[in-house]
Amino acid sequence: MARKRSEPSIRFPWERRTGLAALPWARTKPVAATLAMMGLLLFLGARERDRAGIRATRATLLVVREAVDAFRADHERRCPDSLAKLREEGYLAITADDAWGRPLQLSCPGRRNPDSYDLLSYGPSGDMRGLDRVE
Repeated sequence: MARKRSEPSIRFPWERRTGLAALPWARTKPVAATLAMMGLLLFLGARERDRAGIRATRATLLVVREAVDAFRADHERRCPDSLAKLREEGYLAITADDAWGRPLQLSCPGRRNPDSYDLLSYGPSGDMRGLDRVE
């Protein structure tokens, strides 16, 4: 019966493994998988946080839109001077802020519909020219 030759257990200094070959792969694979999973969870958590803020801002926009429509119905289709006036006159019970703590923007007459108004939030970035506005 032939015996298998095993690698020698004694190595000369020039035979040592260096670089990635020297790492014990049995220990580094679970660590790398854990780090990758943590990175994925952080990414998904940040994305969900932004989406939850957008959903909350859209709900606030609906409430404020109803208050503006009620104001316009009572004041011959004129828009309020500001959203603070809606609160003062009792049309709005909440503060007109988006999910990121910035005030909503009301423009009357609106750019899209000159006979109506535009109500929007500048979104998570807060940039008025940003692509993440919530309307």
